[in-house]
This record gives sequence, structure tokens and C-alpha cells, in this order.
Amino acid sequence: MMDARDSIDTAGRMPVLVMPSRGFGKLGRLNSIIRVCAFSLLGLTAVFVGGFALFANTVSHLTTPADPAKADAIIVLTGGQSRLDAAMNLLASGKGERLLISGVHPSASRRQLQAATGGDKKLFSCCVDIDRAALDTIGNAEESAKWVEDHAYGTVILVTNNYHMPRSLLEMGRLLHGAKLEPYPVVNTNLDNGGWLTKPRALRVLFTEYNKYLLALARGIVPVKPTPDGIALAEAAAPN
Repeated sequence: MMDARDSIDTAGRMPVLVMPSRGFGKLGRLNSIIRVCAFSLLGLTAVFVGGFALFANTVSHLTTPADPAKADAIIVLTGGQSRLDAAMNLLASGKGERLLISGVHPSASRRQLQAATGGDKKLFSCCVDIDRAALDTIGNAEESAKWVEDHAYGTVILVTNNYHMPRSLLEMGRLLHGAKLEPYPVVNTNLDNGGWLTKPRALRVLFTEYNKYLLALARGIVPVKPTPDGIALAEAAAPN
């Protein structure tokens, strides 16, 4: 049985209107999605920056071997005079039986190349092969693989710049299944003290090469090939 106070309290209350919560629910889900995307982007950025720091540090600490072990052959990827000089010196010192210079410009004659390297003319004539078909690192790997297979070489010294070595080994390793690669990085600028952080040109070169290296890694997951109009998915190999 209600007393007077109960009657007054009940009678004095105003009806409460309950607003639909569907709009607030959609807004909450949108905010959650935005937060997840933002955290994911921050995470990917951190991984990218951390990966670049690791790449740059690893590359900057690569050193040219003082006395590399003898191999069956030598491959040098064009891109700088110092690479060619290093490869010719290795050939002259008997570190390999033959040398492949991969990625030579089609207009460069054999005589011009020999003069540019300053190598022994007789040695150049007998023991140097020239690849003019390769246009990039992928092409270097393809042409080098054919050369190694034709000569049945088991060990190969790979000569290129230190910043280019990781990607070169990656591309070569995918095709040279029967041969062991011995890296011979050429170092033009000593950056092992972290100097790449204070040298804009070195930083730019390393950053560009890091992005190319990531693309090379991605090609192993989603196979693509260069085309005159860009890139396209590579055709799957036909079963044997």
C-alpha cells in the first residue's frame, strides 16, 4: 500500500525518452576502425624504418675481402669503374678462370671495355666474356645463370658495390641453384661508423636500394616481371 510520499514521487516524475542507439553504434565502429588503421600504419612505419636502419647498418659494415678464396669463375655487375677494376684484379691474380661482365651497354665495344679497365689485353681476350642483354639486376641474374650453367661452374665470386650486394645475392640465388656465390663487395665510401646518417647522398642511395630490395623480396611472394609498360604477373612455370 503506497503512502502519500510514494504517490507524490511517482506522480511528479516525467517520462524518460529513450533515443535509438543505432547511430552511436555506427559511429563507435567507425572510430574503432580508424584507430585500428592508425595503429596498423604506425606499426608498419616502425617496421619499415627499423628494417631500413638494419639494412643500412649491415651494408655499411660490409668489407672487401683481402684475400678471397679461389673460385671457378668471377661475375661483375656493371655500374661503376671500381667494380670492373676489382673484377679484373681478381682475374689477374688467378681467383677465377673466367670473368663475365654483365650488363654492358650495347654500344660499348670489346676494345673500349678493355681499354677502360686497363687490364692485360691478352688476359682480356682469352678469359673475359661480355653480356650486353641484361638491363637490370634481374637481367644480370638471368644472363649470369645461363653463363654459369653453360660452363658448369660450382663456385662464383660475385663483384658489385656493397649497397647493391644484398639484392644481387637475392636475385642470383634464385637462379644459380647449382653454384655457390662468394660475395666480393666493393666499398667506395667507408660508412661503418654510421656516416650514412650525415651524408645525404649516401642516405639517398641506401634508401633507394632498400626499397628495391623490398620489391625483390616481394617478387618472391607475388612473382612479377618487368615489361615495356611497367610490370606484369609472371607466368607460372609449366609442369614437367
